[in-house]
Amino acid sequence: RIGLTEHNLPGILDGDLDHIIDALVLADQTEKLRAAGVEMA
Repeated sequence: RIGLTEHNLPGILDGDLDHIIDALVLADQTEKLRAAGVEMA
């Protein structure tokens, strides 16, 4: 879970995935930084 709520199912089904991909990348980077011991403000 990445804490993203999306209310545009038709857009997602049409391939508008940029918002979701951005959230996934951010969650991944945040987790990697946290695992490396980097403090987030």
